[in-house]
Amino acid sequence: MAVIDELVAANSKYSNGFEHGALPLPPARKVALVVCMDARIDPAKALGLKEGDAHVIRNAGGRFADALRSLAISQTLLGTEEVAFVHHTDCGMLTFTDLTIREQLKKDRKVDADHVAFLPFGDLDESVRADLRAYQASALVRQDIPVRGFVYDVRTGSVREVKL
Repeated sequence: MAVIDELVAANSKYSNGFEHGALPLPPARKVALVVCMDARIDPAKALGLKEGDAHVIRNAGGRFADALRSLAISQTLLGTEEVAFVHHTDCGMLTFTDLTIREQLKKDRKVDADHVAFLPFGDLDESVRADLRAYQASALVRQDIPVRGFVYDVRTGSVREVKL
């Protein structure tokens, strides 16, 4: 059985006892999290969230540039009032450069990806700071709310704050 078929079967079991259909559209805790897509991070468990609590926006590296559209919608239409960026240790984004992934795509898929910024980084804490600065520079997101950055440790499950 394909993994996607397993997921669909699991959903059948999940939906049979589903009790969260009446949750409101806006997140109850009015927070948006931008988290790396790494499968080792379960934001709900790591940060004590339950269904309906938060908007969790995931992308490679937990980067602001990829999350901007979602954050603008979250704040403007759905009332979020806090933002946290969560990057993590042992991140795959530390293992390549734009040049190396572009070359790999050219070799493997015969495509030109020169127009894509993949947003890798060489310094974990600086990547958090860069996203905080990019957030501060954007007119599309609220500047009157708390915005903080963290690094999640994939080995211990703990987070530590990164300040500008």
